[in-house]
Amino acid sequence: MTASSIFGTSSGLLHRFRVTPVDVTDLLDVAAELLPRLATPGLRLRLVRRSGAGTVLHLEEDEREEQIPLLDLADDMSRAGVPATPAGIATALRTFVARRPVTDAAAARGGIAVLDWTDDAQTAVGWTVVVVRGDLALPWAPSPAARALELHRTRSAATGRSHDVALDMRVEGPLALWSHRTVPVLATSALVAPELMLHRIVTAGLSTSDVHVVVTPHRPVVCAAPGVARRLAGQTGESSVTLPWRRVVDLPWL
Repeated sequence: MTASSIFGTSSGLLHRFRVTPVDVTDLLDVAAELLPRLATPGLRLRLVRRSGAGTVLHLEEDEREEQIPLLDLADDMSRAGVPATPAGIATALRTFVARRPVTDAAAARGGIAVLDWTDDAQTAVGWTVVVVRGDLALPWAPSPAARALELHRTRSAATGRSHDVALDMRVEGPLALWSHRTVPVLATSALVAPELMLHRIVTAGLSTSDVHVVVTPHRPVVCAAPGVARRLAGQTGESSVTLPWRRVVDLPWL
């Protein structure tokens, strides 16, 4: 994961020239104060001071464990344009911890089934499990120790939770749009029950016998007649996948 994807990118070339680098000593001071408040009984956050090699931030949660030198983390923050103030560093550090990998146990406890891209070229979508932390939805990559039965149980439970995700649905002309107010990728959770989607669409007054869905992960889901759906997909500059509503439940798991 790049620094920009963790902390956000600085706005504009001139701003990047003007930004003050994050000092590793300031980061150490903020981390020493903040990390004990971010830790939980299951999440252990430690600063490990290594002789002659600087300090390392060590994260451990269930089967997941990672560490990053504070010097590297300060450099990542600087490149991303994080303000070199205690408040700016603290916000970035909270984001770093929030974006830690999802554990098998966390996915089993609270995972939600959504659709996401199956390839870097963004040509196909498939089901995956995400865990929501605040306004973030983090994907779950099963650990090597996860057995087939555990994968099945976690995915089944995540599919069940998708039924309970509160989504907004509105009709705009020939389109029905499904969205989530704070976590955009959760819009696709509605697709675990396409029959219920179709029922709500018809109830809202959008009558069609052959609904297609336009799926752009991390964007609202669009439902429309086949011709309208294809035209919409062709007009937008974003990658998307257009499918008959009946095919959605048969998409593969990532």
